[in-house]
Amino acid sequence: MNRYFYLAVSICILLLSSCVDTETKLKERAFELCKYIPDHELLEKSKDFMTPDFYALLDTMFSLEDSEPLDHQWLYYFVTGNGGTIADYEVEEVKKIDRTHALATLLVRQKWEDGSFDPLTDVEQHRLYMEKQEGQWLISDFDEHKQDCRNYINNYRKEEKVRDAISAYLVDSIAAYYLPAELSVPVLIFVATEQDDSLHARIYGDFWVFNYACAGDTLKTVSGGNHSGCMYVEKNGDDLRVTHFVQTTDGAGFLKSAKDIFGEHYDIFQNIYSNHDVQETVRQYQLRKYIHKHNLPFKYYQDFGWQAVEL
Repeated sequence: MNRYFYLAVSICILLLSSCVDTETKLKERAFELCKYIPDHELLEKSKDFMTPDFYALLDTMFSLEDSEPLDHQWLYYFVTGNGGTIADYEVEEVKKIDRTHALATLLVRQKWEDGSFDPLTDVEQHRLYMEKQEGQWLISDFDEHKQDCRNYINNYRKEEKVRDAISAYLVDSIAAYYLPAELSVPVLIFVATEQDDSLHARIYGDFWVFNYACAGDTLKTVSGGNHSGCMYVEKNGDDLRVTHFVQTTDGAGFLKSAKDIFGEHYDIFQNIYSNHDVQETVRQYQLRKYIHKHNLPFKYYQDFGWQAVEL
């Protein structure tokens, strides 16, 4: 009698379990999860609706600062983008891959505030990956962005090491030739990177050095200048170091030296070098980043003879 009783109970449990994971229930859960898909921000409460590894990956990515304004912005919104539209989700179907994994196909309409949308251009299909952990279905991936995020973070960390090495070189080897001041802050505008192997790389760019005096909440430019060319960077243990810097020459020889150094990258370099607005935008951004990183109190910078610029 007990054996049949336990068998009946087991069957009931299995039936109840299967009922919980019917396609209707999975569709309802997938629709609920849609509200936690990142759109320029990662909601803190998303932690309860994502697998721990996926949330941790996104949390790391969202905490990184872009090396340049608007770099890789598409990673920060998985659906709506920058168009000002509102995502309207519909779960077309959910397929169970196995007992703990499912794939939901979403139809997403990009609607404007008045509810209108173009059925030809404003409708997208996306894939929501779900994983069951501790009895709950959670977001485990979205359009295979998990690997995109991993790649982005790895590349970001590699580039930060390169930037740190070049910044140290500019401060230690070049800033000292200018009139000294309290603070030296480089500005790096990368044009191209060529990797010879895992140990050696060539970084083409427009590099600046600014030496500042600290006056209240303002950084006042004392000296500095531009140094364009190619930095040769190599691995030194776990760190990187600049071993050689080939610079453009001043005066009449500038054009020829720039073409010789930058080669196929010359047109990109020239567009950057001749655009003061781009240079100032990057300067402001990287100076804000420097101030934030070092927890400094400055709110403005001011070049001699010019109005102070708010950061």
